[in-house]
Order: sequence, then structure tokens, then C-alpha cells
Amino acid sequence: MSASRLLSVLLLLQSRGRMSAPAIAEELGVSVRTAYRDLTRLQAAGVPVYAEQGRGGGYQLLDGYRTRLTGMSEGEARALFFAGLPGPAADLGLAAEVTAARLKLLAALPIGLREEAARTAAVFHLDAPGWYREAEQTPHLPLFVDAVLTRRAVDVRYRRWRAPQEVNRRLRSYGLVLKSGTWYLVAATERGIATYRVAQVLDAVLSNEVFERPGDFDLGTYWASYLDDFQARRYTGTATIRLSPRGRRRLPDNVPPEVVRAVESTATAVGDNGWLEAVIPTESTEHACGELLRLGIDVEVIAPAELRQAMADTVGALARAYESPWAPRWS
Repeated sequence: MSASRLLSVLLLLQSRGRMSAPAIAEELGVSVRTAYRDLTRLQAAGVPVYAEQGRGGGYQLLDGYRTRLTGMSEGEARALFFAGLPGPAADLGLAAEVTAARLKLLAALPIGLREEAARTAAVFHLDAPGWYREAEQTPHLPLFVDAVLTRRAVDVRYRRWRAPQEVNRRLRSYGLVLKSGTWYLVAATERGIATYRVAQVLDAVLSNEVFERPGDFDLGTYWASYLDDFQARRYTGTATIRLSPRGRRRLPDNVPPEVVRAVESTATAVGDNGWLEAVIPTESTEHACGELLRLGIDVEVIAPAELRQAMADTVGALARAYESPWAPRWS
């Protein structure tokens, strides 16, 4: 018998209310027989678990019964303080609630675990935005939190990258995702499920429409699929480049990880001076040109011809700009 599993069964019933034995078994990854055995052992230990028969029946705790969190392990106490990291909580408009919840959970812990959890909270800090960029302003984020939790549709005016740049949409919000310091909303429209950058929402108003999120929708699964699809759509071509030893060292600071991985997997030596040749994925000629120019004289584009020409044209224009003494461009 696993004492930690019995505690898990107890906390499931306490947090979810009535549950069937098959549902408990699926949640904990055990057999239905094991779930029935654990429920019987809880009853034998004096926990007021009772069963209701028939359609919609299951097991539940006697009304008003609660257990204190005295069964947490040291690792679980440490993990507790990663559940409400202050930056994202503040973005969502939940800073005060998270702080209050943490204080209540601390009070429920035994003194030893309380001290361990407090030490963990003191030595970890999350700063989600990446270097060289400021956190995006998302004034409508708390409204979307409300929309997600109450399942109310939202009417928005949204700015996108393609024409027409400003569009009106009614969004049925399925969930929010924080990716590298940027908040995204996953929502359904008449056209299907799509992803919206919250900072690009210009106006948002809660509507009176209440919707039901599909029971089989999983936010984590959708997001993983969205990222895969994004990468497939993002890179539409390839380029053959040559890199100096210094250029190879500078790659991680100047190009995306996908390009670095492509260089590592396709690199072949050319000559005996340390240069290498590799094939990298590209988004467009313009984008690849701007990206590769960061490497200066440590990179040479071999193919395709249009990218090589774009590099040459840009470098030529730069050279001409610096050939003569400076003069105002607008004169």
C-alpha cells in the first residue's frame, strides 16, 4: 500500500467532489481494482468516504470534511512555490490572490516543510522576457482571464501583420499561454481555432455570449502542434553558406536555434583554414539577408543566387555610404 497514493486519492476527492473509481484510477495511473482497494482503506482509516450508487454516482467525502496538507514531502513543499510565480500572476491580475494562497498554504504546512518552502521561494526568481527586449504591455490580459474562466466570448479589434491590418473578431477563449515573456490567447472563431498575441489586441469587450469549450480540447497538446506548424510555415527555403571559425562561434548569439542546429548537422570542412560549409533553413530572401549580415565578414552565401545578390547589393550600398565624408541624407 502506498501512503502517498492514499493521500492523493483523498486530495482528489477533496478538490473535485464526487468521482468514480475508474476516474480515480485513470487520474493516478493505477488499475480500477487498486482504486477500489485504496478507497476501502481510506474508509477503514476513519476518513468519511461514502459511495452513491446508480447513474452519476461515485465516491465523495462527507460535507465539511477537510484534511490539512501534512502529507507533503520535502520536494513537494519546494515545488509549491513554483506554482505561483509573481510575474505571470501579476500579468493575469492575480498577484494578490496568489500571495494570499501562498500564505494560507504555508500556514497549513508543518514547521519543517514551511521553512523549506520559504527557503526555496527566496532563491528563485522568474524574469520571463528575453534579453534586449522589454516586456509587452497587455492591458486586456485580465479581461481574457475572466473570459477563459467564465466561458464568455469577447469582441476584439486586433492588429495583425497582413492587410487589412486591423480586424474585428468575436473570440471564444480556450486558454492563455506565456511563451518567452509573450502572452498568447488560443481562441475559436467561426473560422476555427487560432492563436492571437495579446499585446496586439487594441480593444476588447466581454459579450453576453456564453460558450462551451470542447471537452476533448487540450491546451498543451494544441500548443505543441501549433509550434510544429509554425516552424513548418516559417522556414520555406534553404541556403548554402560558408562560415569562418569565428562565425561559427558567433552563431548562437545572432541566429535562431534552428539555424544553429542546421549548421551543426550539415557542416563540412572547406579548405584548410577552418572554414566550413553548411545548409540552413530560411524564411525569405529579405529576412535571411538581414540575419546573416549580423555575422559580417565571417559568412559568405553560396546559394541561392537571389540571396547572394541581396547580400552583395546591401554590402555595396553600405560601402558607398561610407566612401565619402558624411553629409545629411536629406539634403
